[in-house]
Amino acid sequence: MNLPRRSGILLHPTSLPGPFGSGDFGRDAYYFVDWLFSARQSLWQILPLCDIGTGNSPYMSPSAFAGNIFLIGLEALRDEGWLKNEDLVPCTSFEKYRINFPAIIDFRTSRLKLAAGRFFETADETSKRSFQAFCLKSGFWLETYALFRTISEIHGPIWQTWPKPLARRDPVAMASFVSQNDHEIRFWKFCQWCFYRQWDALRAYAYSKGIDIIGDIPIFVSLNSADVWANPELFDLDDSGYPRTVAGVPPDKFSDSGQHWGNPLYNWKKHADTRYDWWIKRMKHMMDMHDYVRLDHFRGFQAYWAIPADTGIPARGKWMNGPGSDFFEAMKKEFGSLRFIAEDLGVITREVDELRKQYELPGMRILQFAFDLNPANPYLPYNYDHDTVVYTGTHDNDTTRGWWNSLPEQNRDLVRRYLSINGEWINWDMIRAAWSSTAAIALTPYQDILGLDSSGRMNRPGDKTGSWEWRFDWEQVKSWPSGYLAEMTEIYGRTYSRQ
Repeated sequence: MNLPRRSGILLHPTSLPGPFGSGDFGRDAYYFVDWLFSARQSLWQILPLCDIGTGNSPYMSPSAFAGNIFLIGLEALRDEGWLKNEDLVPCTSFEKYRINFPAIIDFRTSRLKLAAGRFFETADETSKRSFQAFCLKSGFWLETYALFRTISEIHGPIWQTWPKPLARRDPVAMASFVSQNDHEIRFWKFCQWCFYRQWDALRAYAYSKGIDIIGDIPIFVSLNSADVWANPELFDLDDSGYPRTVAGVPPDKFSDSGQHWGNPLYNWKKHADTRYDWWIKRMKHMMDMHDYVRLDHFRGFQAYWAIPADTGIPARGKWMNGPGSDFFEAMKKEFGSLRFIAEDLGVITREVDELRKQYELPGMRILQFAFDLNPANPYLPYNYDHDTVVYTGTHDNDTTRGWWNSLPEQNRDLVRRYLSINGEWINWDMIRAAWSSTAAIALTPYQDILGLDSSGRMNRPGDKTGSWEWRFDWEQVKSWPSGYLAEMTEIYGRTYSRQ
């Protein structure tokens, strides 16, 4: 990619303020776009927008294509006439700075069901035609997803335990189930229609302000997903539909013991036999939604860590060859220009680096990893190539202030001397280091703009609870940071215009 100097903010929409327990595509998302514009930022990076799964993680979604229905702005549904003011009285369990997932799931699901019922009873012909057109356009994934979610509501989320005819997608059993549960199936389709209408409108607003969206595609999908249920031959499963091997990583900078993600691994030979048809559909879907796409766990395309499913111990895994250049040749043939950012963190070999450079994909550098007293450390700014996206930290890192508070003194001393600082404003010092670097793109989590400590951390890799819950409130946003960041962006040549 031809990468001009740019900068932006990493913030998932669930972390936005709002009256209904978590951020969504409502008015606060538009306020945030206005904040980005005032700070002269041209990029907004988000986490996967797909439905959440185990542990409320967007990386364990029940669908690689369906959007997170809890991001649907409820006030917009009221404005359409499908909800009433009395439906939108916030729950007393909602919190300003944390997402109470059980509370928002109950509240938002009940409101979406009210809206769906009124839509199918009262919607005008224009809205109905729009819904029908969306169902037709998205049918290749929507039908399976809506059916999967409906069966899950009745028989539980683990599809291997469903009645065998449904687990094995017997056509007669499926047709009978659809005829008996059409109302519920239509509800899930309605939610997806609302999600994509609102996302398209928000993205268009961001575009009008000169802001591009960087999306995020998890390399793996959840075992309990519509994708695995509908395409078991594309995954490394046994005859009962359970994985033989699962995904994870060996020990790295994020975890001393490695990580056990639990996702089923791909049967890459089957994908190659179809010339990566499922992946091409998935990539097209993602590129239609975003301007750039971060490829999560890029090194897994070259080689991936396979953990025996019967042990679940990361240290007992082994490296297996991924599809490599064959995969990216298929993507290039289909799409031409590849608007991908390679998440090349963790155990990176020469082969992984060569694969990334072969397809001219920018890699990632994390400033929090830079100060280990090794002058050859690739995360130190003087070692960057231009085709680099630098972050103060990612959603998997602690906040910069939290990182600084736990950093050993000898490393702190190096940071102070390297940046010529005293550490009092460490979050802004690190942002300045990123913005002033030679990396083409510089990004920082919004937590670092706010100067939050570890209480603002988004994810703790390896911990099964407590992640993905952080959100902010506008009272935390002072008046000066947008102007300060705008000035820094201008000084370091990161102002950007499409013209």
